[in-house]
Amino acid sequence: MKFDDEPLIPGENLPLRPGHSSPGRLERVLRAGAFAVTAEIAPPDSADPEDVYARAALFDGVVDAMNATDGSGANCHMSSVGMCSLLTRRGYAMVMQVSARDRNRIAIQGDVLGASAMGVSNILCLTGDSVGVGDHPEAKPVFDLDCMSMLSMLRGMRDQRHFLSGRVLTNPPQVFLGAAANPFGPPLDYRPLRLAKKVAAGAQFVQTQYCFDIDVFKDYMRVVRDMGLHEKVFILAGVGPLASAKSAEWIRSNVLGVHIPDSIIRRLSGAEKQKEEGVNICIDMIRELKDIAGVSGVHLMAYRQEHRVAEIVQRSDALAGRELWHPGIARDADPATS
Repeated sequence: MKFDDEPLIPGENLPLRPGHSSPGRLERVLRAGAFAVTAEIAPPDSADPEDVYARAALFDGVVDAMNATDGSGANCHMSSVGMCSLLTRRGYAMVMQVSARDRNRIAIQGDVLGASAMGVSNILCLTGDSVGVGDHPEAKPVFDLDCMSMLSMLRGMRDQRHFLSGRVLTNPPQVFLGAAANPFGPPLDYRPLRLAKKVAAGAQFVQTQYCFDIDVFKDYMRVVRDMGLHEKVFILAGVGPLASAKSAEWIRSNVLGVHIPDSIIRRLSGAEKQKEEGVNICIDMIRELKDIAGVSGVHLMAYRQEHRVAEIVQRSDALAGRELWHPGIARDADPATS
């Protein structure tokens, strides 16, 4: 399957196609109807760029874009905009996460302009976790905006060519706007309605919380389809390998909005090699998710198992029928043929 007719030079975006919001690869893949794969790249506790490059190399040739997280869990790491700056120069397609917890509207608008200028085509708008759950509980939260108002603001910058203040932009950011979605947070019947609000605010793609409970997710998607939302937004289902039955039980008890069925915990606990079984479960989930109508791809969150992402993508046939550009092959490689 071919998506790009033009050569790609690292650090430079492809031309903007008619009907597209961004010149980026992720939007091209999704609008072409292919099953997209994104992954979360963990930021280092370091100022050494080589630490970033080493982490990104794990995803070479197996993902359509990488999420640079923004203080996830309210913990401090290298910034999302800093990681994007380093990796766009090497030709990687980035999703820059922006948390409203840490920035006001002035900072967010400035960061998005800068990100677009350096080649970031995808922005994921997040409200952000409370500072109380992170490693700086004494920090002062901002929350000038939430994810909905941020989406609306950035859509206005892109489509109406003005700041939130009304001041005109000379050149607007060409960005594909995304949000997070949690199909598993109670009350369950409200979750599709919240997705509809994010779509109305400007979300063009969403990446969901871990979808360990496929049956609940199928019910969610059924309502999403009934509401016609699958025709308005690209939905990437969240997946990831579990390390053990013990860690699965801890996540179920302590991570809000993540439900892991007893059947998965039993499967892990009965395995001789639980970490390997966690990878097998993730692969089975991807195969099942690919068959659900309205699912446009998967978002891999392999915390401390990033080295298994390539194996998971390859064994699950997530990229069946197509290949991805490998940033290390050549500086002017065509992503459709390399």
